[in-house]
Amino acid sequence: MAYDWLSADIAPLGIMYVVSFIALFIGSITDLKTREVPDWLNFGLIGSGIGLNLLFSAIYSDTSFIINSLVGLAIFFGIAYVMFYAGQWGGGDSKILMGLGAAIGIDVGDIRHQFLPGFFINALFAGAIYGLLWSVFLVFRNRKKFQKEFAELLSDKNVVKWKKVLLAALVIMLASSFLIEAGYIKILVLSVSFLVLASFYMWIFVRAIEKSCMYRLVEPSRLTEGDWIVKDIYVGKQYICGPKDLGISKNQIRKLIKFHRQKKIKKILIKEGIPFVPSFFIAFVLTLTVGNPVAML
Repeated sequence: MAYDWLSADIAPLGIMYVVSFIALFIGSITDLKTREVPDWLNFGLIGSGIGLNLLFSAIYSDTSFIINSLVGLAIFFGIAYVMFYAGQWGGGDSKILMGLGAAIGIDVGDIRHQFLPGFFINALFAGAIYGLLWSVFLVFRNRKKFQKEFAELLSDKNVVKWKKVLLAALVIMLASSFLIEAGYIKILVLSVSFLVLASFYMWIFVRAIEKSCMYRLVEPSRLTEGDWIVKDIYVGKQYICGPKDLGISKNQIRKLIKFHRQKKIKKILIKEGIPFVPSFFIAFVLTLTVGNPVAML
């Protein structure tokens, strides 16, 4: 069942849906083109969400608008914080999600029939499918580099060692399955064996995509806040930035530009992430048109 947003007070809710739709649409375009979502859009959505809901509370003499807005902002801030520091989302992805929380809000007294919980679940599914399709696209576009990197990873000494360990473990598991009479346990053993094998090669597949399709050398002047640095960068013994920073800061970029002008560094190796805002846009449209999976349970 589609989310019944027409049954609500159409003026406030309709305005917030339109604002959110426009923000996600613009964010998707900029994310695809430049791999970043501008701060004016992210903070504009957060500010508009809080400001408009505060206005609705005043007009309708109902504090639930602003309360739900702040609750939505707080909950989605928590989710965005975890996903950002887990290295799954960039800063732009996290901020625009917070903006959606502030704009649409969450009524904690009726979670099952709320828009945002359904949107978040749809975003997880849409993001998984979108990420897989984007990975296939990257492999197809860079197939020669990918094939070379994949072959090199398979022949790496550590990978070969783990392949031998994995092969020995799988042989033992498969052999033991013939000694087990219970059918469901046999199925469990075979399923675990397949899952372990698939996970191993999936890890190699993902690593090959990263190294062949997502790494790029750029001059410091072309860096943007939040870019992921692949290797630690030192000038002399001074640490400038690295992977542990989870995104480069403006101050670090200024330092790199200064050292580049002084000929102390050349180019910086960065990892381009998958532009995930389009998956949020898809999930938003799906939740509006198809429905909220939480309410269907």
